[in-house]
Amino acid sequence: MERFHTEFADATIIVTGGAGAIGSNLVDRLCEYDAGEIVILDDFSSGYRWLVPEEEDITLIKGSVLNDEKLKRAFKKGPDFVFHLAAHFANKNSVDHPETDLNVNGMGTLKVLQYAQLTDVKRFVYASSGCGVYGGDAEIPYEESDITIRHDTPYQVTKQLGEMYTYYFHQLYNLPIANARFFNSFGPGEVPGKYRNVIPNFFYWANQGRELPITGDGTETRDWTYVGDIVNGLLRMGVIEEAIGEPFNLATGSDTQVIEMAEKINERVGSSAGIDYQARREWDNKAKIVGSIEKSQRVLGYEPKTSFEEGLDKVHDWFEDNWEQINARAEF
Repeated sequence: MERFHTEFADATIIVTGGAGAIGSNLVDRLCEYDAGEIVILDDFSSGYRWLVPEEEDITLIKGSVLNDEKLKRAFKKGPDFVFHLAAHFANKNSVDHPETDLNVNGMGTLKVLQYAQLTDVKRFVYASSGCGVYGGDAEIPYEESDITIRHDTPYQVTKQLGEMYTYYFHQLYNLPIANARFFNSFGPGEVPGKYRNVIPNFFYWANQGRELPITGDGTETRDWTYVGDIVNGLLRMGVIEEAIGEPFNLATGSDTQVIEMAEKINERVGSSAGIDYQARREWDNKAKIVGSIEKSQRVLGYEPKTSFEEGLDKVHDWFEDNWEQINARAEF
């Protein structure tokens, strides 16, 4: 969109979690639009300095969204846009560490919203979770109105809490917010690890010649969405007026079985180790996840461009090009 150049050129933009997988890809794109300054606030709990572009217009602040000193520094110049991506990541991580999850995703989001309201930002885009806010009994594909209050993990609870806070600030202070509901993002920039997403972990294990562990029978499906498409959706949510006050699914509208995904990764890597079937996790009650993108298409002009096959090829290439960095940082 030509509008991206118009809106983001010379702007001051804060990206919390900007050293993570989605955040670093977003920062890459923002650099293309000649932003005046991009301020990244990241505590490196799931992000990495080497993922951040080496650009003189990028200010990198190492710190938590819970730290007022770091937040004051980040908001010092009065940002035009805030993309709040920082989070305590992953369902299993939240089950193991529910208090940390509540602090970061609840209090952290509240603090960032308070600073955004005080500095009169043009747009606040919040990273929610399409895999979290919808109930397992909702109709497929999930539509934006299908949210539930019956959740299976603290992460799902706090992602919805974040949306509730953004709506509160929009209603009381007229803060121009938009809520992005991500569906199983994947792509370059995801380093494997204990609480990380399945695709980078499977590429890592396949490269080591290990069996790929599937929790369930493999017929479970997910709406895997390439990170570049998610970034495009975020940018649109930052500039389109009709997005204000609204949630949007950033998905593909189609799903792929977990077993098919695993076989495609083994094929690309050349691994013959096969699959290790394990019991489904007790909190994992969604056998099928697909997001409707009708609203995102209609309001944002959002269209996913990268197929699942193409996305896996890009991840495979990224692993091959960055294996030493990835292998040194993978923690299980």
